Amino acid sequence: MRADRLLSLLLLLQNRGRMTAPELAAELEVSVRTVYRDIDALGASGVPVLADRGPAGGYRLADGYRTRLTGLTDTQAGSLFLAGAPGPAQDLGLGADLAAAQLKLQAALPAQLAGRARQIQDRFHLDATAWFRDADPVPHLARIAQAVWDQRVLHAHYRRWRGEVRRRLHPLGLVLKGGIWYLVAGVEEDAVRTYRVARFLAVDTAEEGFERPAGFELAAYWQESTRRLDAARHRQTAQLRLSPRGRLLLPMQFGAAGTRALADAGPPDADGWVLVAIAVESEAVAVGDLLRLGTEAEVLGPPELRRALAETVTALADRYA
Repeated sequence: MRADRLLSLLLLLQNRGRMTAPELAAELEVSVRTVYRDIDALGASGVPVLADRGPAGGYRLADGYRTRLTGLTDTQAGSLFLAGAPGPAQDLGLGADLAAAQLKLQAALPAQLAGRARQIQDRFHLDATAWFRDADPVPHLARIAQAVWDQRVLHAHYRRWRGEVRRRLHPLGLVLKGGIWYLVAGVEEDAVRTYRVARFLAVDTAEEGFERPAGFELAAYWQESTRRLDAARHRQTAQLRLSPRGRLLLPMQFGAAGTRALADAGPPDADGWVLVAIAVESEAVAVGDLLRLGTEAEVLGPPELRRALAETVTALADRYA
C-alpha cells in the first residue's frame, strides 16, 4: 500500500506542480506527518523533490523531472469507465482506484493534453442522484459488483412489495439510473430480471461460477426493459383541462410524458386554459399524480378516473373539515 501511495504522491506533484503538505494529505487521505515521511522516502530513492518555504511554498519536483512509472493495474483500468461519475465509483468500492488511474493517465499525457484533461475535469461534473431525494443505501453493492465481475453465483435475500424471497442469481450487470442502482441477473433457465440493489437484505457469494447467456448485451437488455416498463405503466390516457400555471407544472410533475402532452395541446381559451391528453399509469397511481397539479388542472376523462379523483378530494375535504 505504501508503494502505491508513494507513486500517487509522485504523480500528484508531476501533474499539479507545487502542492503543500496539507493538500497532499487531503488528496491521499493520510496525515500530514505521513506526507512528510513519504516525501523523505521519495528523496531517499533519488526523486528530486524540492521544498519551497514561505506563504506560497510547498513541495515540487525539480524542473524537467518526469516519472515513467505510469502503468495501470487491472482494477484501475477497469475503473476508468466511471471517470465522469466519482460518486458511483465510490459506491462500487473503486474510488481510490479511479483516482489513481486518473493520475496515471494525466502523467502519461503530453503537457498540452494533460492540461486539457484538467480543464475538462474542472468544468464538467456528473451528479447521478436526482434532486430532492436521498440516494438509496446500498450496503451490499460492492459485493454484488465483485460477483458481477467474477461471474460468481449470488445467494440473495431480497425484499419485494409482496414480501421477502430468497433467490439464486447469476449477476449479469449493474445499472445506475436516476441515482438508483439496479442489478440485472439471471434467475433460471433463460430468465433475466431486474432487482433494486437497495432491497437486498443479504447476499452471499458462492464459489460456483456461471456462464453468461450467449449474445446477452446489458445496454440492449436495459433499453428493451425500459421500453416494456414504460408501455406497461401508461395503461390509459387522461383528458385534462390545464390553467396557464398548470401548463408550467405538467412537465415538472410528469416529465417527458407531460412535455409530449403539451406539444399536442389544443388552443387556449379566453382564460388561457388548454385541453391536453396525457398517458397515465393505473388509476390508483394516476389519482396521486394528478392531485399534485392541485386546482391548476381538471380531469375531464375517462369518467372512472374523474370519479376516483372526485371521491379522493371529497374524502380529503371531509378529513380536514
